[in-house]
Amino acid sequence: MSGELALKIFVAFACLSATLAAPAAVAAQPFGFLAERKAEERPAMLIVGTPHFGNPGADILNQKIEDVLAPRRQQEIEALVERLAAFRPTRVAVEWGIGGQDRLDKRYADYRAGRYALSRNEIDQIGLRLAARLGLDRVDAVDWNEEPPGEEKDYNFFTYMEAHGTKGEFEARRAVQQAAMDAESAEMRCTSVSEWLRGLNSTAYRDESHRPYYDYAMIGDSVAYPGATWVGHWYARNLRIFANLVRMAANPEDRIVVIYGAGHGFLLDQFARESGAFTLADPLAYLPEGRRDPACH
Repeated sequence: MSGELALKIFVAFACLSATLAAPAAVAAQPFGFLAERKAEERPAMLIVGTPHFGNPGADILNQKIEDVLAPRRQQEIEALVERLAAFRPTRVAVEWGIGGQDRLDKRYADYRAGRYALSRNEIDQIGLRLAARLGLDRVDAVDWNEEPPGEEKDYNFFTYMEAHGTKGEFEARRAVQQAAMDAESAEMRCTSVSEWLRGLNSTAYRDESHRPYYDYAMIGDSVAYPGATWVGHWYARNLRIFANLVRMAANPEDRIVVIYGAGHGFLLDQFARESGAFTLADPLAYLPEGRRDPACH
């Protein structure tokens, strides 16, 4: 390293250190650094993890959701939206690519104007419906789901397992997990939509659903780490979503409802709590309790 380059790095680091140490400089930013936010400066956030109502089947494990357009389910969703409205949200954020905000704006405008019928997707059924119920100007797209950087072999753990003869063990384990999820889906036919969400947003469920990622991270060896690299990308995706949420909440008085696939719940909750960026509300306080239909089998 040249002396000139070393000096530039030292000066840059010294300037950064001075900025971190100076309260006045931090206060000049809209919120300052996240770790220095005071409780009264943190926007309120309610994270509501959902199943994918439209059954896209795009995840490693997938729930099977019955038709949410059925009259009974529509009534339940309306009741759910009323309870979420009690949180008094100023923003509704959904799992929609942030680069497609204009398309989401058009969909929302068409829905409010009576030109668009809601699809089965939870973005429509809960997100658009809730925002319209509150008279909000828009629904916020905050998702990021692009290809990870680097070469595919660095994170494609399926290819690694095929090459090393371990895919069968993984698939057997996944079959057990999918069977448990299928049993859960069958039980969901006997309970209300709100009860589905109560289960998916409990601390126990979030912990359990996140735990398999540590097994995925173990796929590989001391030279190749495709599982850990893939899990790292999962974390990176959720950190990008979190960053989008922070940027979206430009006012301490903001109250944000986040409607997202339940698999994201653990990390979004963790990032929001550990960063000090938000004051988190308990989702179970806004999800009405239901009961199992005794006639359902």
